Amino acid sequence: MRLFGGFALERVDVGGVGLRVRHGGSGPPVLLVHGHPRTHATWHRVAGRLAEEFTVVCPDLRGYGRSDKPATTPDHAPYAKRAMAADLVELMRILGHSRFVVAGHDRGCYVATRLALDHPRAVAGLVPMDGIPIGEALARAGAEFAGLWWHWFFLGQTAKPAEPLISADPDRWYGPGDPEHMGREAWEDYRAAIHDPATVHAMCEDYRAGLGIDRAHDDADRAAGRRVACPVHVLWSTGDDMADLYGDIRDIWRTWADGPVTGGPVESGHHMAEDAPGDVAAEIADFARRVFAAEVGGVTAARGVPGVPGIPEAPGEDAPPGVDGRR
Repeated sequence: MRLFGGFALERVDVGGVGLRVRHGGSGPPVLLVHGHPRTHATWHRVAGRLAEEFTVVCPDLRGYGRSDKPATTPDHAPYAKRAMAADLVELMRILGHSRFVVAGHDRGCYVATRLALDHPRAVAGLVPMDGIPIGEALARAGAEFAGLWWHWFFLGQTAKPAEPLISADPDRWYGPGDPEHMGREAWEDYRAAIHDPATVHAMCEDYRAGLGIDRAHDDADRAAGRRVACPVHVLWSTGDDMADLYGDIRDIWRTWADGPVTGGPVESGHHMAEDAPGDVAAEIADFARRVFAAEVGGVTAARGVPGVPGIPEAPGEDAPPGVDGRR
C-alpha cells in the first residue's frame, strides 16, 4: 500500500523557505507536526484515518526531511519555534485554511504551542503530544530531567558540536528503525533524513534555539500573561517519562491555557503515531469534532469565510506585539 494514498505531495514556498508537504482528505483542516528526528511520514497511518473526515496537512518542518534548511545565525533564530510556526501558518493560508486544529509531537509540540500563542486567530484547537512548553520544561529542569533528557543539552551546546559524532554513524546514534513497524516508505524517508549531514545540523539548531531564543519567547509570554486561547487536548505516551517527570501533564497545561484542557495517556512508546496510530487518530478526531462543532458556522467557519463574525479570512491578525502575522 502506497504511503499517504490519495494525498498530494507538493513543495510550497512560504516566504523564502520551501516546505515539503502532503495534504489530502476533505472536511475541516487538521495540521500534523512531526518531531525529532522524524519527518512528516511518521504520521501516515494517522493521516489516512483522519482523512476520512478531515482535510489533513502534514509538512516537513524547516530543517527537517526535505524541507529547506536556512543558514543559521548566532542566536539560532532561523530555527526558533516562532519561525517554524510562521512557516506553518503561511502554509495553511496558501492551502486555503485560515483556522484549523494543530497536533504536534515531540519538537513539533513546541512548534504547535508557539503557533497557538503567536497566531490565536488561526488555531481553533491545540493537541500537544509528549511535551510541555519549552520555557516550563527548562524552568523545572533538575538533576532528574538532565539525566533523562540529556540530549537537549548535548545537541544544544556549541562548544563541542554534536554533528560530527552523529554523522559518523547515524544508525548507531538514532537507531536503524524498523521498516515493518514504521512502514517501508516512512522508514526510508527517516533513514534519508538522518544520513543527511545538513539535516543533522538543522536538527541540532532546533535544540540550540530551544535552549535560548525559544525559552526567551516562552518566558516573555509568561511575564506578559499571554496564554493559549483555544481548547487544549494533551496526550502523552505511557512508555515515555513525561508522567514520571511531571505527574498529570494536564495540570501544567492548565497554567498555560485559558480554554479547557482535556486529554490523557496513550498506551505506546514515544513515537505514538507509529506505535498506536488508531488511538492517536481517534483522540485527535474526537477533539477536532468537538472544536469545530463549537466554531461559529461549524465546518464552514473553520475555513474562514468573509463576513462570518469572529472567523478571520487570514491567520495572524491579532499576533502579539513584535510578531509577524505572516499573512
